[in-house]
Amino acid sequence: MPLKADLDAIDWKILKQLQDNGRITNVELAERVGISAPPCLRRVRKLEEAGIIQGYRAILNGAILGQDIVAFCMIRLHRQSDADLKNFAEKTKHWTLVRRAWMVSGESDFLLHCVSSDLSTFQNFVIEELTSTPNVDSVRTSLTIRSVKNEPLMVL
Repeated sequence: MPLKADLDAIDWKILKQLQDNGRITNVELAERVGISAPPCLRRVRKLEEAGIIQGYRAILNGAILGQDIVAFCMIRLHRQSDADLKNFAEKTKHWTLVRRAWMVSGESDFLLHCVSSDLSTFQNFVIEELTSTPNVDSVRTSLTIRSVKNEPLMVL
């Protein structure tokens, strides 16, 4: 599959370093990728402006913060017209328990990654919000037992 961006070896090294440590200083980043600081900063800004780097986040420990219920919800809709899909996708943006959402192919139409403080809160969300949403045909849930791998999103 062809890349949608024109990246050279230095760009890939920058992306790898930033994915591993988003708090790295520009000076250290430049040193690690083998260029001086000013062109490194220009490259990072170019990657940001191109939308390749979409932002920077702290990765929080949900269990320590009392958000240790992690679940996935598979949603099937009655109708899958473009308007119906867009309508449901828009609803996901307003549900605070939904941390990530994907439109998917197969038996489900949407896959929701949910995080909650307790099982009761998650159950109430499923019953009172998801299953009662217009056009929702079925909701299947899977509670996670433990995280066994947590790598950056991209393999570089």
